[in-house]
Amino acid sequence: MDWVPGTWYFPFMTNKNKKRLAFATIVVLIAAFLLMDAIHLFDDEPYFVVPHGSHSHYVPRDRDANVPLENFPTTEPRPGERIMPNGEVVRE
Repeated sequence: MDWVPGTWYFPFMTNKNKKRLAFATIVVLIAAFLLMDAIHLFDDEPYFVVPHGSHSHYVPRDRDANVPLENFPTTEPRPGERIMPNGEVVRE
């Protein structure tokens, strides 16, 4: 097979290698999507739930790292309420 300008020719890309590359690409894309979902990248909630023993705390995404987890509420904020970075629940 002669090389034609403007085309790509990879002699090592047999059909078997192309299938392997396609499979590996699909696996990597699925793993990346699952990882992004696991770290809640797609969530639009302003807070996330942190399990803490027998209960869970509702922590805002902009949490102050110096505030202990115990300062955050264990109940979900009601509509019209917001959790502040220090753990205080206020009305919007």
